[in-house]
Amino acid sequence: MKPLKPKQLLKFLIGTILFSLLLITSCQKPQTKHTFEIGNEHFLLDSIPYQIRCGEMHFTRVPKEYWRHRIQMIKSLGMNTVCAYLFWNFHERTPGEYTWEGQADIAQFCKIAQEEGMWVILRPGPYTCAEWEMGGLPWWLLKNDNIKLRTKDPLYIKASQNYLNEVGKVLAPLQITNGGPIIMVQVENEYGFYADDAEYMGIIKNAIVDAGFNVPLFSCNPTYHLKKGFRKDLFPVVNFGSNPEEAFKTLREILPQGPLMCGEFYSGWFDTWGTPHNSGNIDQYLKDMEYMLQNDASFSIYMAHGGTTFGFWAGADRPFKSDVSSYDYGAPVSEAGWITEKFTKTRELISKNLMPGESELPEPPKANPTITFPSVKLTNFAPLFNNLPTPIVTNNPKTMEYYDQARGTILYRTTLEAGDESLLKVEAVHDFAWVFVDGKKIGVMDRRKRNFEILIPKRDKKTTIDILVHAMGRINFGPEIHDRKGLIAPIQFLVKNKTSLQPKEWQIFNIAYEDEMLENLKYESTNTTKTSPGIWNGEITLDKIGDIFLDVSTWGKGVVWINGHCLGRYWNIGPTQTMYVPGPWLKKGKNEVFILDLIGPEDTVLKGLDKPILNDLQPNKDFSKAIRPIVKLNIDKLTPTHKGQFLNEDKMQTIQFSKITKGRFFCIEALSSFDKQPLAAIAEMDIYNAENKPISHQNWTVAYVSSEELFKENGSAENAIDGQTFNYWQSKWSSNKADYPHYFIIDLGKNEDISSFRYVPKSGNTSAGKIKDYQIFIGNDIIKKPY
Repeated sequence: MKPLKPKQLLKFLIGTILFSLLLITSCQKPQTKHTFEIGNEHFLLDSIPYQIRCGEMHFTRVPKEYWRHRIQMIKSLGMNTVCAYLFWNFHERTPGEYTWEGQADIAQFCKIAQEEGMWVILRPGPYTCAEWEMGGLPWWLLKNDNIKLRTKDPLYIKASQNYLNEVGKVLAPLQITNGGPIIMVQVENEYGFYADDAEYMGIIKNAIVDAGFNVPLFSCNPTYHLKKGFRKDLFPVVNFGSNPEEAFKTLREILPQGPLMCGEFYSGWFDTWGTPHNSGNIDQYLKDMEYMLQNDASFSIYMAHGGTTFGFWAGADRPFKSDVSSYDYGAPVSEAGWITEKFTKTRELISKNLMPGESELPEPPKANPTITFPSVKLTNFAPLFNNLPTPIVTNNPKTMEYYDQARGTILYRTTLEAGDESLLKVEAVHDFAWVFVDGKKIGVMDRRKRNFEILIPKRDKKTTIDILVHAMGRINFGPEIHDRKGLIAPIQFLVKNKTSLQPKEWQIFNIAYEDEMLENLKYESTNTTKTSPGIWNGEITLDKIGDIFLDVSTWGKGVVWINGHCLGRYWNIGPTQTMYVPGPWLKKGKNEVFILDLIGPEDTVLKGLDKPILNDLQPNKDFSKAIRPIVKLNIDKLTPTHKGQFLNEDKMQTIQFSKITKGRFFCIEALSSFDKQPLAAIAEMDIYNAENKPISHQNWTVAYVSSEELFKENGSAENAIDGQTFNYWQSKWSSNKADYPHYFIIDLGKNEDISSFRYVPKSGNTSAGKIKDYQIFIGNDIIKKPY
């Protein structure tokens, strides 16, 4: 054998050393796997009692480059676990095609959590809610007119099983039983709010087990619905935002022994367009957390960090309140990952209540840098009507889903022959429709107000009618998640003698704002603003990179893209007037911007700020003016359907009437409060039909409310009919306080046979706003127009 040269000898020695190390490593005993189980009194981690302190964050709402930073923030807050939702529609955007890479790489998110010393609670769905488009369900389920979501409908079950099976392929290997960080998996989400079918819950549970999950499975529900859909083979936890003592007392009715846990402990609340920013009551939050810490109850803070609902993924609350793109939530970790007062006080509280043997909390990581840029004016304008795709021709126009369109805008175009004034009337518009006659805008239909009629002027020649419908996110809560977008048939043109004009042909233009469209727009250069819908284009030049809050306060209503990333929606009515731009999505030099504006900007300028504007309401800029029409009460000579007195407690109360009463309007007249103060509040109202089944909120609107707080907090009357019990309608208290009686009137959309109603009071450790004496009026003449 020839002697080795020096370089060869060096390679030989290095190889020998590396091989020896590999042998040594392979001979070492494998790391001991941890165990997690649910004991008779405690959660048990490696057989030792363990209090879960969990912080919820959604990996889809945080740029992948910032996942580690946000997890470190949550750990330094005092959490030992991170809770992760999966959104089915984020991973299966086309049936049978799954995405688990890039921003959808949930496996990588879980691995980062484990590297940072955190456990993971997984909530895979199939339904999740979370103010996310359709509650995480894929839009394409709605292509089938007869599908029944969240039921035993075979169409829905089969699709759910296929999805959960794919989840198992990706995440079952990361369970604690396999050496990973996942310690528990949730089955469905707050199903008691939707229905009461324990067999359905069992089917979803079995699908999760069949997908390979063998860690403890659990279900969650709010206090008032814990028994609906309950199964003994699913560990129950309770969701609440206040009064943990009462919530856990109710939980004990179905869980006689075992650890107590709050599955969603609300740190704040989400925002909807046109209402004040929610930050939550920090004193109540800390008081309730302290109760859980000192009574060995586990919890998951919803949200510990909210982030941003980028793209078109923001959902809508019922009956129809669109969610803003900022998901700041008033959480301890702000939208941009910053320390807040709530963060500091939470950390201090947890530091005083650590588990035996637990060391002090780690220090939070540094905040990511922010930058600014001066005003930039956009001058390239692409009119939407000049950039339409090839139309579909039909005599039977349908919703977006029928044309395989997931989101965006849809244009319905037809022609009318010369003729008299006619009334355009549709069953419904989901969600806003601008009507044009020969290119001239003549009015708008608005789902918030359920105004689905508009006059078409007299015509002396053949006339083109354009109905431009823009969809916001699909409703994510309640039966109304069956939320198809576009025009809901029938679509009629009625003349004075009530005859209907039937256009022979419609053209349907599907405008989904895909990359190909944005890259091939036809522009016209202009220095003036436009009131017609269109897309503006320009560039922002940066000499360094950092997070930016894009000031869009001079723009109308639409969507923004930067460097191919969709930042989400904006709307000049507020409360948000900025859009969060993560630094990793920017680059030094030129950054391309596209802005869709449906109603036209006041000025086509953008500015980069280093702080967000989260609470600047501009109701005067609403293109549809007042959300509710002006009406007058008309109950002076009416006989009440029912008189009563509520209980002075936080529990849900159901009131049965002595007989079935028919009517379109349901009025509660609050006569007095338990604390004898002028404030009135209602967390939730449900109304039941003759079969004692809840009437869908789909067609509901608030017809009248005598007073509501819209300045210092979101006390909007719509909060009382949105299905959520944490927020509430509250009469005005910051100024112009009104004394009892207070009036709250619901328009059910049509005549209904009413047998009873359900009332949920504002919860908390105070009786402020709790109604005592009341009267109910039901009928068709409760309100009248003032003219």
